[in-house]
Amino acid sequence: MDAETAAGPSTSGCPRHYPFHRPSAIELPPVYAELREDEPVAQVTLPSGDTGYIVSRYDDAKLVLSDPRFSRAAMIAEGAPKLTAAPMPPNSLFSTDPPQHSRLRKLVTAEFTARRVRNLEPRIQELTDALLDEMEGHRGGPVDLNQVLAFPLPVQVICELLGVPFEDREKFRDWSNAIVSLTTHTAEEMMQQRLEMAGYIYELVGRRRDNPGDDLLSALIKAHDEKDALDQAELVVMAMTILVAGHETTVSMIGACVLTLLRHPEYLSRVVADPDAVGAMVPELLRVNPIGDGGPMRITTEDVEIAGTVIPAGSAVLAAVCSANRDPRVFECGDEFDPDRETNPHLAFGHGIHYCLGAPLAVAELRITISSLFRRFPTLRLATDVGNLAMKQGMLVHGLKELPVAW
Repeated sequence: MDAETAAGPSTSGCPRHYPFHRPSAIELPPVYAELREDEPVAQVTLPSGDTGYIVSRYDDAKLVLSDPRFSRAAMIAEGAPKLTAAPMPPNSLFSTDPPQHSRLRKLVTAEFTARRVRNLEPRIQELTDALLDEMEGHRGGPVDLNQVLAFPLPVQVICELLGVPFEDREKFRDWSNAIVSLTTHTAEEMMQQRLEMAGYIYELVGRRRDNPGDDLLSALIKAHDEKDALDQAELVVMAMTILVAGHETTVSMIGACVLTLLRHPEYLSRVVADPDAVGAMVPELLRVNPIGDGGPMRITTEDVEIAGTVIPAGSAVLAAVCSANRDPRVFECGDEFDPDRETNPHLAFGHGIHYCLGAPLAVAELRITISSLFRRFPTLRLATDVGNLAMKQGMLVHGLKELPVAW
């Protein structure tokens, strides 16, 4: 089956295949607009082969993200439908409900407060400036912005925060690609990469226990050793979760947000005149640049009716955040980039008890990185036609394969 066929219902009446076809690097799957109007709760075939439901309207997606009848813990129950070929790992922030989720989240909340992030900002600025110094050495480019800035910056930040050696970043890239894979890896490949990463973290925990530092991993080890708040499996999975989630999404967002500004000269001129103007644009940049075309998965713990459709208990449900953030019922001209919107209740960081812990850090990284980029390179431009750009396919987290720029 080709991508075009997969985007729409088959002639046999089988559900659409998720993820949907994306026409280009700057377009969402057009099927989402159709679903919002005609089929707000739509059956789909998931990459695992199981059947699930896509919820595409804003209010309905918000409900799925926050209502306890949509469970994350139920995803790891025996016989539960799966998103991908490999089952979701247990003991994770992404696979638990309260009270276990509340206990795990509490252990790391203090590291991601707005105050903590403000204290990190000088270091984020220092790391950004160093990368831009290296970029300047390319004398006008062209360079792939992903390689010179969008990838190394978030990885450096999360490595320093967690206490993981930055020199192992290429290992992280391979592991992360497998962990966020939808269709690019087999179940065996995904499990093998997870096990390799878990082994790496386990060994690192041993070294850090002997030589603790002022980092999050040392704090988690202390919570395990002194308070018995984490068992060994939870400690390793927590470190893996933070390492992957703490950089993968921001890597993709930096490139996507820079591309958005380069494609809108009327707003880019504001940033060139005043790079600090980026700060006010970040919410809109987040709204129009989803980190994935679908959304987080849940399992219904009972029959739930949404938009006139009863979703049976035990069903897989995805809240399509990318579609919800374009819903014209909430966002006028939702497909347009408009940083002057008076209100912007986007769901880019989720909603409810699973709201992204790293949101303050991600916002700070985007603001500092993008404003610094245009302050240093006010003539920055695309070094290729937009039509030549492509997104990575078959991943939970989308990102541009490359972003050639010159100045």
